[in-house]
Amino acid sequence: MPLHVAVVLGTRPEAIKVAPLILELQRAHPQIRTTVIVSGQHAHLVAPILDFFGITPDVRIQLMRPNQTLGGLTSRAMAKLTAALTALQPDWVVVQGDTTTAMVSALAAFYLRIKVAHLEAGLRTGDIYSPFPEEANRRFISQIATLHWAPTRTAAAALRKESLPLSGAHVLITGNTVIDALLLGLQHTRRHPVPDAACDAVRAFLAGGPRRRMVLVTGHRRESFGRPFRHICLALRTVARADRDTLFVYPVHPNPNVRAPVEELLSATPNLLLTEPKNYPVFIQLLDLSSVIVTDSGGVQEEAPSLAKIVLVTRTQTERPEGLRSGLVQLVGQDRARLTASLQA
Repeated sequence: MPLHVAVVLGTRPEAIKVAPLILELQRAHPQIRTTVIVSGQHAHLVAPILDFFGITPDVRIQLMRPNQTLGGLTSRAMAKLTAALTALQPDWVVVQGDTTTAMVSALAAFYLRIKVAHLEAGLRTGDIYSPFPEEANRRFISQIATLHWAPTRTAAAALRKESLPLSGAHVLITGNTVIDALLLGLQHTRRHPVPDAACDAVRAFLAGGPRRRMVLVTGHRRESFGRPFRHICLALRTVARADRDTLFVYPVHPNPNVRAPVEELLSATPNLLLTEPKNYPVFIQLLDLSSVIVTDSGGVQEEAPSLAKIVLVTRTQTERPEGLRSGLVQLVGQDRARLTASLQA
């Protein structure tokens, strides 16, 4: 009888990072039966990624609500994911990273006495509120996982230092699946570019002179909502207005706490191109074309340095210190003056 593995994902980063693992699990057929569960936390952002990698979900749950609270999301996720796992009764549940979907899936599996495997385990900032709530989610999953797939030696060391409570728990250093996904994606898009108006605009802009560059921007972290996010926008506007040889491209996250200040402060600047969120193949094309990335994303901190790009991280802490050690990643926080100076350096 094949081993039954349920892989649960809900957000865009999760979909990217679990895609290579799902493909490998599916290649193991008939030794492993793989069930893909999509929670719907970011349903419209996840579907194009799974399509790109040729992955069809087996179970679809709809959790998303406009401007939802963490409590509301968590309670709905707990009820629906518990029901799904009860019906499936897999041998293992695989979760990725630090999202609400990952944390709740792990807890639901634990309550059902199903073993949990944690992909991208062991990342730590040391500050329970940064990133919020991701740092807490990640630490909680570590308490109940049997198998910890750590991407780096640093992550593995952090797990071992915490004295994992489950007897028989294993820590394995696996490397980072986001790089696997990136290389698979770029192998395809460099041969067969995906048509996109923003990519065309960037290529035309860069062809206008050797001094020209493109800065790619992303942002969505809850701890930046409000005044910190406005400071980030003001820094981008200041640099864009002062430097017409730089084109900023900003695929804007749909969360109204992001979209409202971005549209208010940045929409009138000609060399600051605001777009809808990009699907994965288009995003990695933009990443490939960029010189600098301004982001609060975890995955982008890993993807961009692998392409020798400079990354300015608009957070005060990072659970990915390898990028800092490489010299390509800088923590600039949400300080307007510091971000402005880093972009103008």
